[in-house]
Amino acid sequence: MRTHTAELSSADAATAPLWRAAQAFRLVTLLYAIGQQIASVPYYQHPRLSWVLIALMAIWSGSSALLLSQWYFPIATGRIRGWVVFGDQVVTVLLIASTRLVADYDWYHGHQTLPTTLWIANSVISMAILRGPVAGVVAGLGMSAVVVTVRDQWGQDVWGDATAPVLVSVGLALGLAANTARRAQVQLERALRITAAAQERERLAREVHDGVLQVLAFIKRRGTEIGGPAAELAQRAGEQEVALRVLLSEQAQRPDSGDAEVDLRPLLTTLATPSVSVATPGDPVRVGRVAAHEIAAAVATALSNVELHAGPTAKAYVLLEDTGDMLVVSVRDDGVGIPAGRLAAAEAEGRMGVSRSIVGRIGALGGTAELLTEGEDLGTEWEFRIPRHPAR
Repeated sequence: MRTHTAELSSADAATAPLWRAAQAFRLVTLLYAIGQQIASVPYYQHPRLSWVLIALMAIWSGSSALLLSQWYFPIATGRIRGWVVFGDQVVTVLLIASTRLVADYDWYHGHQTLPTTLWIANSVISMAILRGPVAGVVAGLGMSAVVVTVRDQWGQDVWGDATAPVLVSVGLALGLAANTARRAQVQLERALRITAAAQERERLAREVHDGVLQVLAFIKRRGTEIGGPAAELAQRAGEQEVALRVLLSEQAQRPDSGDAEVDLRPLLTTLATPSVSVATPGDPVRVGRVAAHEIAAAVATALSNVELHAGPTAKAYVLLEDTGDMLVVSVRDDGVGIPAGRLAAAEAEGRMGVSRSIVGRIGALGGTAELLTEGEDLGTEWEFRIPRHPAR
């Protein structure tokens, strides 16, 4: 069955239960007002007029309860409720003032007005739910002032009568409840959006893992086995596989927080394999999201080079250090090493893989990427130094 609540706006859906409970209260107070009318009508100067006013009160109570509860007009909820609440204030004031038309001074000066204090509270409740606690208190004070004026009690202790305390308290309490409901609705919707986004990311990650990553891994493995020109293709496939894994890991650990920074450690630890050891500090190392992605991509490229060139038995070690104003990332392996001058020769030949993937990425962050060991049988060690606050 289709529900009207799904068609309401966020604020209207949050306060819908309050509106409907308030209309139940309205009908109960109408019954009380009718009972009070039966008990008081013998003392009125114009009993027939009082019954006409009670009939108008009943008609307004039923129609306003229907419109404010919004069982049948969910799409126009906000606009209709605004007009009905405004009409509620006007009708209530007119009914209070009409007390002087049906009773003499001695009666209305010492008794409740025609609509009774409980029924008057409905107008205060409606204003409080619609506009919040401040509007509710103002409406309560306004109705109290009208009652005191009609009963001509300004010369007495105004707060000695229960009307003002009851109406002001009701306006404050229902206004706070309505605001709390709206805030809870906003938080619930945000949590649902985050959950839905996280579920969608997980679904996409599974599809990418089962499809794209498997193909890239296959290309890397077969290219390495074939060798020759296919080795470079294998290297590029390996780099993209690692970069894609980093991206998926980053998205998984950052659902939709709106935070401009992320913890760098998970991006590096996801690169760990049986042949790659990753050591990070115990405390979070928070850096800008873009910077973290670039650092992780540079490390992934260095590890890809280890896998392709350091030898089948080589092991790699990644160390992350946070000195406060500087991040230091070391990538070391115990493989066959790089012949002296090999990187410079590759760059001269136009092969920009290391220059762009490692040195270029770190340099764009204002840092430096330095090859500390260069020679055969010495292994290879890269050191990336990235300032926390690079100069603009």
